[in-house]
Amino acid sequence: MYAIIASGGKQYKVTEGETINLEKIPGEPGTPISFDRVLLLSDGENVKVGRPVLENVKVEGHILNQGRHKKIIVFKYKRRKGYRRKRGHRQYYTAIKIDRINVV
Repeated sequence: MYAIIASGGKQYKVTEGETINLEKIPGEPGTPISFDRVLLLSDGENVKVGRPVLENVKVEGHILNQGRHKKIIVFKYKRRKGYRRKRGHRQYYTAIKIDRINVV
């Protein structure tokens, strides 16, 4: 069984027991969290698609930790003009373990 959820302006495919990294969500490690914006649900045979979301379906999990991804380098350059700009960026994330997919 898997589901497609929406969080932070992005969509994620999740299954039970999986750990995913989402855009930063406030909360301490161990805090339970639920996602009610479920866009699609599949149990292997049947597929339910929401318009835009499914009613009575929730994905529940808990926060494992808060962290930051590896640094990426943002380098801007214009040839023959002497223009160079180098910046780094580290995106915040929240690691979440999916406990169960509830169909009410």
